[in-house]
Amino acid sequence: MTVPFREARIDLDAITDNVRHFRRLTGVQVIAVVKANAYGHGAAPAAVAALAGGATRLGVAEIPEALDLRRQGITAPIVAWLHAPGERFDQAAEHDIEVGISSFDQLEAAGAAASVDRPVGVHLKFETGLSRNGIAPADWRRVLAEAARLERIGRLRIIGLFSHLSNTSAQDDREALAKFEEGVAAAASFGIHPEIRHIAATAAAIDLPEMRLDAVRIGVGIYGLSPFDDRSSAELGLRPAMTLRGAIAAVRRVPAGTGVSYGYDHRAPHDTTLVLVPLGYADGVPRHASGRLPVSIGGRRYTNVGRIAMDQFVVDVGDAPVSIGDEVVLFGDSTLGVPSAAEWANAASTINYEIVTRIGARVPRRSA
Repeated sequence: MTVPFREARIDLDAITDNVRHFRRLTGVQVIAVVKANAYGHGAAPAAVAALAGGATRLGVAEIPEALDLRRQGITAPIVAWLHAPGERFDQAAEHDIEVGISSFDQLEAAGAAASVDRPVGVHLKFETGLSRNGIAPADWRRVLAEAARLERIGRLRIIGLFSHLSNTSAQDDREALAKFEEGVAAAASFGIHPEIRHIAATAAAIDLPEMRLDAVRIGVGIYGLSPFDDRSSAELGLRPAMTLRGAIAAVRRVPAGTGVSYGYDHRAPHDTTLVLVPLGYADGVPRHASGRLPVSIGGRRYTNVGRIAMDQFVVDVGDAPVSIGDEVVLFGDSTLGVPSAAEWANAASTINYEIVTRIGARVPRRSA
């Protein structure tokens, strides 16, 4: 079997199974979050796989992401919630994309994009303590009154009320939920009774059942990654969907003292074999984790040596028999004996979300 030069293999069945898992676990609708190219996994294929697992709606950050899904034949409901200042919603209305509303100006823009027979679907977002986007509590009544009026005259369809949690602590999240429930009650006082209320993402959907409401927004979880530092994917019943791999591009036997990569941060402590892996920080391999990144070659684990470069990095394999073209697994499903994205995140002092999302565009995504 020929090993690709570099490749991110995406197990779409894993995405489908992970969505099914969340459906069973929560008992409510799953909004599959496929923003940022589905956390690096490929938006359209991931969306199709998530819908096959029972997701009822897709979530993205920006309207252009939703439009791209429509162009690729995705007809399921999609909600987009982060908008540029002064953004118009005409294309969203034309393509039946639901719009997250975080301000009075956005509400007016949504109403203006509607036509006589085509109300714009909206989800009103309440600010409940995360201090990001969302309608400020001081503006709730003004926005809700206008939203109710626009719905009465057929320009809006208020599909959802939502917010987002900080995941700081269970107590902080429960305080945010209490604030959100105040917003829901205020909406009801204006005659607004949405189809769904949603506040929980992956972590709260797993750990805080009271946060599940009518729907949960699952991002990292549908890609089989854990949102927790103290529990693995396997412990949560999830299967990682991405395996990042490549082929050894060069093999070099070197004597003790040989410098490796820029700056000679590493010198061979003894005679050894160095192999070149053709992925670098241009492909999303974190340069600041140089000298700490684990990989698997021939079923054995190694750690990279020297500085990670733009296109490549080096691994010291000692006296192991290796050849050009042999497979290198950078990360994948740890139950198969390879490093996980979480291990890479630890090496880079970041989170597994970032590791998979930052994998660059020149790394082909191939469905497994």
